[in-house]
Amino acid sequence: MSRSYNLADLLEILAAAGPDRPALVAGDERRTYRELDERASRVGHHLAAAGVRPGEHVAILAHNRAEWIEAMFGIFKIRAVPIPVNYRYVAAELRHVLADSDAVALIGERSLLAEVEEIRGGLPKLRHVVVLEDGPAGAIPGAVEYEKALADAGGDGFPERSSDDRYVMYTGGTTGYPKGVEWRCEDVFFAALGGGNALGDPITSPDAIAANADQPATAVLDCAPVMHGAGQWVAFMGLFSGAKVVLYTDHAFDADRALRLLAAEQANVLMLVGDVMARPVAKALATGAYDTSSLMAIASGGAPLTEGAKEALLEHLPNVLFLDNYGASETGACGPSVGGKEGTARFLMKPGITVLDDDLNVVRPGEIGKLARSGHIPLGYYNDPVKTASTFFTDAGGTRWSIPGDYASLEEDGTIVLLGRGSLVINTGGEKVYPEEVEVALKDHPDVDDVVVVGLPDERFGQRVAAVVAARPGAEVTLEALAEHCRGRLAGYKLPRQIRLVDEVRRTAVGKSDYTWAKSVFAEADV
Repeated sequence: MSRSYNLADLLEILAAAGPDRPALVAGDERRTYRELDERASRVGHHLAAAGVRPGEHVAILAHNRAEWIEAMFGIFKIRAVPIPVNYRYVAAELRHVLADSDAVALIGERSLLAEVEEIRGGLPKLRHVVVLEDGPAGAIPGAVEYEKALADAGGDGFPERSSDDRYVMYTGGTTGYPKGVEWRCEDVFFAALGGGNALGDPITSPDAIAANADQPATAVLDCAPVMHGAGQWVAFMGLFSGAKVVLYTDHAFDADRALRLLAAEQANVLMLVGDVMARPVAKALATGAYDTSSLMAIASGGAPLTEGAKEALLEHLPNVLFLDNYGASETGACGPSVGGKEGTARFLMKPGITVLDDDLNVVRPGEIGKLARSGHIPLGYYNDPVKTASTFFTDAGGTRWSIPGDYASLEEDGTIVLLGRGSLVINTGGEKVYPEEVEVALKDHPDVDDVVVVGLPDERFGQRVAAVVAARPGAEVTLEALAEHCRGRLAGYKLPRQIRLVDEVRRTAVGKSDYTWAKSVFAEADV
């Protein structure tokens, strides 16, 4: 059977070349490459026996754990498509992703599946559920226990896979609802998963990845959630380089636990989510209580890692290398940070990444346009031709570009300075929040007359959600009441953390939210 860039093929090649090499650590669970591959095969055989066919979508709803990685590889084994689902979503958000993705099966933690049961009637295509145990919770009618499913699974082999097999990543993106970015496996492998050599030239054939089983042993401690692109991509970069990937499995980040895990596993790379994790790590390091002798690099993704956070880390880790890359679900990993400029991030981008004007021409140095990538890019958004047409373009010369909406300027030295997403998306601790979605929820409160939601700078989380609110006549509005009102319909990270009350919300001449004015309300209040 010929090999492809389907991720299951790549795992099988590595497992054959280095079967006893450590692959995965998650809590008390440890897997060699052979064990990871064998358990992934059992996942695939079970799903196939349950009727899942090539091209169909299987959702994964769980916190970081070994089974998350096994499940994803297992789904690829049968040429089906994994759909990572944000475990922070509430019922309405879960319904949207599971329905929009046409998921026919779901592998999820029992505690999280309880939320799915509330909306199961609205998911007619979802016909099979596998339960991962994570403590006592309610029964899931008709579901199969994960370990029993693997124990009973068996089969004669798998269909021949293809580099065209799909990979889908749902993102909060630039609209009010998550969109499924659809890639070919080959394209995402080279654009986002390191191409078999994250710090050098990519491999030239699937079989060439076997050489990574002979590389010196390294370890990556991944503290980011693997249901998000940043954490997932670092995990797979590590696995495809032949490294041991250590998943941080606590449901809340604790710098002390992370640093003790780093020492215990002798991790060489520490993956964090911007300042929200980096600043607590720097504070913990100041105690001098940790062995960081193995640490060579700190990677960051999902949220900006500010220069202040880097400096705080360098006080205690003077020789550490920062691998702070720009990336997006629509572009993959594009290039490393090379320092800030006037408070914005500056990156040295890979070939094929530039800044274009509205006519798809490269801007001149110093000019502002939109960041764009060609070459290995997604096919588009699953189930959304309109959004696809507004993000992916083909220029007059036939080059196809992904332009997700980040404004940027091209510098004389070839670096690119990011200026921000024109959509006003709020990035809080690595989670993307669309202001209009929060505004709709707040306006549904009986005491709210009008509201505008903005992102304000936050030292720990990068940004926090804030709202300028006009109350109905005679009503009293509090932050606590608004947060409680939204709690059942929005994930916790989308809830407002700060409000300012005004007599009337100002709007633009055409009736749209005036975000510049809203931010000035907070600025004036802080003076």
